[in-house]
Amino acid sequence: MKKTGFIAIVGRPNVGKSTLLNALLGEKIAIISKKPQTTRNRITGILTEGENQFVFLDTPGMHRPRTKLGDYMVKAITGTIGDVDAAILVCEAGSKPGEIEKSLINRFEVLGLDALLVINKTDRSNPHLIAETISSFSELYDFKSVIPISALKCDGCDIVLKEAEDFLYESEWFFPANALTDQPERQIAAEIIREKLLRTLDDEIPHGTAVVIEEFKDEKTLLSVRAEIFCEKQSHKGIIIGKRGETLKKIGSYAREDLEAFFGIKVYRALWVKVKENWRDSLFNLANFGYNEKDDN
Repeated sequence: MKKTGFIAIVGRPNVGKSTLLNALLGEKIAIISKKPQTTRNRITGILTEGENQFVFLDTPGMHRPRTKLGDYMVKAITGTIGDVDAAILVCEAGSKPGEIEKSLINRFEVLGLDALLVINKTDRSNPHLIAETISSFSELYDFKSVIPISALKCDGCDIVLKEAEDFLYESEWFFPANALTDQPERQIAAEIIREKLLRTLDDEIPHGTAVVIEEFKDEKTLLSVRAEIFCEKQSHKGIIIGKRGETLKKIGSYAREDLEAFFGIKVYRALWVKVKENWRDSLFNLANFGYNEKDDN
């Protein structure tokens, strides 16, 4: 008896939603970073175990948008919640519900959506603070279960998966049994490169960058990837490239390692840096860079 279900993973930025998705799948498909607002698109992660196929939808962190890119990210969240069978609200151990969490819970109530509350980063907290978080969130919504976990250490993720089984319903699967994601390979490559920008660069510069794959050629024994990195200021371009090109070489080296690990083939990558001022507030540039609302709503 085959079962399936679409489950959104939602919460404020930097609570570990993408880390949780990767832990549930046992594979890395969503980029992670200590910087908030790392995820920009809705990311589909597919896990098939026995007769069950879970379809998890990782969403950007809910926040107050300051740019048109921010508007796009928030619409990706609200659109996703309206399309799923259940949700996992992720918060951080020791936190209390803020306006962001309350707005998400209100959306659950309007839709009558079943939800789990996952309290992440328990390895950085203590039982007293965890208990306070459980109490404050449980007063606001009748969650199916409340599960303290450490996604980084994969502690408690098996319980999340077990509880999520109750959200599945009898149906033919929507994806092949061996599918991991529905993301195009070009998008995966772009996200891998963007993760290395986030990890290598400081402060606000990574949030003003976008990666576009101009060439993606599989030659059986070699994958050739040419990517253009767009930033918003000429000064940022110099920082991304670095003295004698050292920073860009480091980004490229880190990216090649992950690209080869994911695609299982030798990778030749070429990175170019270009300036596109204020692209985050241009609907035209957002669409050109792959942030198209029609694809996510």
